[in-house]
Amino acid sequence: MRILILTQATIAPAETIRCRPYTDHCRVIAAAGDHAVIGVSPGNSFFSAERVNALARWGLDHFGQVDLVYTDLHVAAMYEALGYAPDAARRKAVKNIRGVRAKVTNAAAAADPSGRRLRARPVSALTDNTAYRRLHAEVGELLEHDSEFKSICDELAEIFLDGKLRPEEPITEQQRAVCRAYVCAEVPLFLDSPAIFSVPSSLNCYHQALPLADLIYSRGAGLRASRNQGHGILTPAAEEAAA
Repeated sequence: MRILILTQATIAPAETIRCRPYTDHCRVIAAAGDHAVIGVSPGNSFFSAERVNALARWGLDHFGQVDLVYTDLHVAAMYEALGYAPDAARRKAVKNIRGVRAKVTNAAAAADPSGRRLRARPVSALTDNTAYRRLHAEVGELLEHDSEFKSICDELAEIFLDGKLRPEEPITEQQRAVCRAYVCAEVPLFLDSPAIFSVPSSLNCYHQALPLADLIYSRGAGLRASRNQGHGILTPAAEEAAA
């Protein structure tokens, strides 16, 4: 599997970035270089300002167009599900969303001052997009009727909540429901970002492997990525070398 590599000089002073396409077909999408969606999460220490800058530069070096998309939906509800009081959850969500917005918009302005090739936007900005709304509705229907997809969402909930609850504290149905809503807001970007962003093909990029990818790139019926949709896992080269 080919790995995309940037040298330190290319993105100095930020670290190098490597991309691992999820499947052979995803590698073809990456090589086409039409478009990349790079997901950025609030309150996640992985996304330092330096790293977001590196991701923006990496995207522009490998793709004709790039969208840096940060999560801003259901964030307060997620913190409340972790045990924060409602007011404290809202304050924490506002603080973290403000922080990630600043990182993403600053990185976009520095990497592409013209704004012609790199855009920074929250997930909420997509809710008026016709393709996004259609995909989100389909995902909601699947959550109601597809036990495999619901199981994957619950697995993602466990990944998110792991280490954030006391060992003896079971995950509640309310916590699972909040996590499902959070996940479903982002799933359309994994399924058909070419339709959402009106591009020929697109590589959806995130910093860790997710069980959702196993589902949408498997064979057969069910929730599947579009033919011109790819997925790639981004890691700092130093971390990959140490693994």
